[in-house]
Amino acid sequence: MIYTVCIGSNEQRHVNLAFARKRLSECFPGIRFSHEVDTLPLNLQRASLFANQVARFESEMNPADVSFFLKSIEREAGSTRQERAGEIIRLDVDLLSCDGQVYKPQDWGRTYVKQGIEELDKIM
Repeated sequence: MIYTVCIGSNEQRHVNLAFARKRLSECFPGIRFSHEVDTLPLNLQRASLFANQVARFESEMNPADVSFFLKSIEREAGSTRQERAGEIIRLDVDLLSCDGQVYKPQDWGRTYVKQGIEELDKIM
């Protein structure tokens, strides 16, 4: 199965994206990443910029297990519900699609996600 994920952070954003890339690469050795893109926050009062990145990999894991693993990476980075309530997004790693089935259509349509997918399509 081919998975597409999105990584984002607005707190120590480049450090946290590097952490996510490391953990994802350990579990999915053939993973490919788009370039990081800084974006303005959406629907948040906190004005901190986000760093975002799209990644794609192949795995025989089922989508539920992949999603569970992605959320465990967030927890390893120290992401908590209390911080999120304060609009601190230390790390957000979301499953966007698997084999063409889109799980987060709103995110899938974002400009930086489209650009990241186009970039990955060229290198994969």
